[in-house]
Amino acid sequence: MSSLVRGLISLVLLLLSYALSRSRRGFAREGAAATSPRALRGIRGATTVAEDTQAAILEATEELIRDIVAANGLASEDVASALFTVTPDLHAEFPAAAARRMGWTLVPLLNFTEIGVPGRLARCIRVLIHVNTTKAQAEMVHVYLREAVSLRPDLVNRSTTPQ
Repeated sequence: MSSLVRGLISLVLLLLSYALSRSRRGFAREGAAATSPRALRGIRGATTVAEDTQAAILEATEELIRDIVAANGLASEDVASALFTVTPDLHAEFPAAAARRMGWTLVPLLNFTEIGVPGRLARCIRVLIHVNTTKAQAEMVHVYLREAVSLRPDLVNRSTTPQ
């Protein structure tokens, strides 16, 4: 085999190796092994407010987001989207406004109103955050604060969820 053919084969193998490593980088977290695929996971959280005011909704939502981010070691670029809901008795502010104030300016965010089921927890803000991560779903830490700890006692981890 001529040296030209060997050189061309080496170049093709090098280019294939480079292309493969580039395609894997899109699925691996920075610093993680290139073979660790990223998956879309959901993280739940909820909190309550004492009154329907803009300040109360923003403060409670910011606290909830901060705790979810800290408990799960998230960076804003990990967040694919976030869906916020409020009970029908809250209408002074969109919870997503708190996320925007915290720097989630490129993250798609939506707000919804929960179904008004009689006798259910009042003045409640819920969130479902979709994240791209190499972690398993079972590793996601769900955060429930204030009176919302009663919603999912099976998911409340007292070591990471202040009351």
